Amino acid sequence: MAANQIQLDHGSGGRASQELVARVFLPHLGNRFLNDLNDSAALSWDGLRLAFTTDSYVVDPIFFPGGDIGRLAVCGTVNDLAMRGADPLYLSAGFILEEGFPFADLERILQSMAAAALEAGIQIVAGDTKVVPRGAADKIFINTSGLGQIPAGIDIAGQNAAPGDVILVSGTVGDHGLTILSRREGLAFESPLRSDAAPLNGLVRLLRDVCPRLHVLRDPTRGGLATTLNEIARQSQVAVEIQEESLPLRPAVIAAAEILGLDPLYLANEGKLVAFLPETDARQVLAAMRSHPYGREGAIIGRVLPENPGRVILKTAIGGRRLLDMLTGEPLPRIC
Repeated sequence: MAANQIQLDHGSGGRASQELVARVFLPHLGNRFLNDLNDSAALSWDGLRLAFTTDSYVVDPIFFPGGDIGRLAVCGTVNDLAMRGADPLYLSAGFILEEGFPFADLERILQSMAAAALEAGIQIVAGDTKVVPRGAADKIFINTSGLGQIPAGIDIAGQNAAPGDVILVSGTVGDHGLTILSRREGLAFESPLRSDAAPLNGLVRLLRDVCPRLHVLRDPTRGGLATTLNEIARQSQVAVEIQEESLPLRPAVIAAAEILGLDPLYLANEGKLVAFLPETDARQVLAAMRSHPYGREGAIIGRVLPENPGRVILKTAIGGRRLLDMLTGEPLPRIC
């Protein structure tokens, strides 16, 4: 890899992405909000606690089973706000369109965005459109920014995981990443694969009401569950241990991942969350999670340990222990 050039690996959400942020972006742009490296910045304004976030979407293909780039853009930004415990309120949307992009595809994407916004209960209140020559972009890129309000008494951040915390995941992992790969490569499997793209603010509101003491929420998108757990372990300076037998995985994902030589723990999700919370609240939160349409396959998958801070350990089905590191390389580019 050329040390002085951007590579695809820098957009993976894994180790190279983190190194890029630390080496290039933070020295120039860093401040007390950005340096926290959470999904949203938590801001105070005129007595209100606000969450603000932005994200860009370049997924290929732009239409896929379970969604499209428009649904992905709305859900992804809604979820980044929700992972700070915020109630999402408003979104902006910026579009970069390639010359020759069909009006019918654009309208289909906008209809999908409108439906996702309605489901999430938010409004898209500002936007921008640019058109570039053929070949200067790939069909359509979308940027969305979001603003939400954090209720009083809620303090959810990647730095808050504590020894003794229990770790929950809201459903099966790896669905989105394998769906995108199979559609992009024209692969067909016996069981259909579908993206899990969904707005999670309703689920978060339910969990927040049941357990105001939620410590960490994170949606394991780029880099998958393993990379997300590594980020939290390092932010909070704790160790994380998860149980292989407890991980919810669809049989279709297991089979496809085995055929392709991929680990589902490093594949993207767009409609799942990871929660860290006190053990005393775990069973009640799990029951609430499973009562919601986007949490029916939720599971307790592990706990937080005090020793070996910054490490993530997988306890295997046969009783062994394996170190789960951050994603290295870019096995699946442009999944969001």
